[in-house]
Amino acid sequence: MAVGVQVGQRRFTADVAGGAAASATLLPTLQTLLARAGRGMGDVMAIAFGRGPGAFTGLRTSCSVAQGLALALTRPVLPIDSLLIVAEQARRRCGRAGGFEIGVAMDARMGEVYGARWRWQDGRWQPVQPAALWAPQALAAAWDAAPPDVCAGSALAVFDAELQAACPRARRVDAGTDRAAALLALAERAQQEGAGVDAAQALPLYLRDKVALTSAERAAAAR
Repeated sequence: MAVGVQVGQRRFTADVAGGAAASATLLPTLQTLLARAGRGMGDVMAIAFGRGPGAFTGLRTSCSVAQGLALALTRPVLPIDSLLIVAEQARRRCGRAGGFEIGVAMDARMGEVYGARWRWQDGRWQPVQPAALWAPQALAAAWDAAPPDVCAGSALAVFDAELQAACPRARRVDAGTDRAAALLALAERAQQEGAGVDAAQALPLYLRDKVALTSAERAAAAR
């Protein structure tokens, strides 16, 4: 669970365990950060949230809390692509100068990968390949012709044998755990660019229609 508050150039962040407890601890964590910043809910000007792709329950929690706050405070929401947050984390850690391209591959479970690509150029992210759900081998094939300069994401620990074949030259970067700071950085740029939308548009980005296996499918996969 990544939560952050930005006041001017000061950032107050919390990167803590989420899981089933996230829905109960998210708002208290936010209130604690606001108190540290010397602010209250009424001072909030915009609400950013990770819209996905990602875990079904986590996305529902993120979107519903963002929407509830935005409706109560009559403030805009800033939907941030969850894979772009990983790209921003990796950029902040890899220390590359100038423009470069990053491929993000996140473990989507069920033997699949959420994959996307961006290019960092002139101080901003430019989309190259939108987030999509891939079989690992298909993502490797898509990246084979033109490997990104950098790769990051949780899928590298699970499927890197497949992805390494397509991207042997790409540097692997551990995105780290400072997710809230990356989210705030993206949110600040989004607000500066006027990307705020109405609370009704605080919607999750689902890339998979099926989110669970049946008992028969789990048994077959275990054989």
